[in-house]
Amino acid sequence: MPLLDQIQSDMVAAMKGHEELRLSALRMLKTALKKHEIDSMKPLDETSELQVLNTLVKQRHESADLFRKGGRAELAEKEEAEIKIIESYMPAAPSEAEMDSAVTAAIAETPGASLKQMGVVMKAAQAKLAGKRIDGKALSERVRAKLA
Repeated sequence: MPLLDQIQSDMVAAMKGHEELRLSALRMLKTALKKHEIDSMKPLDETSELQVLNTLVKQRHESADLFRKGGRAELAEKEEAEIKIIESYMPAAPSEAEMDSAVTAAIAETPGASLKQMGVVMKAAQAKLAGKRIDGKALSERVRAKLA
């Protein structure tokens, strides 16, 4: 079932169950996906859906951090609840061991791997973790630590 159809059916269930937070998050999610689809003028594929979801999760993390710094814990908790809802539509994140093995394999494949070739190693590691939800910042830190 396409992601937009899944979200629509979940919205109906949330309306029937009077789940205001879930309904709000699903509406936001559907709006972002439809906006991306309209802006790109082509139907969404799995890669672009994942890209939109990653952007939304990143925005929510930043908002939650800012709310916590501003002393607004209730708003930060709302953002974190929305993150959980969004992540339920994303593929699983790789485990620590999977990330380490992908980085090690990518370094082994790259001849003369050094910090100057970090981009090449990152691209190879991301290819090894295809189909999983990858946190680029965490992956970058792992590659940098192994190359240093």
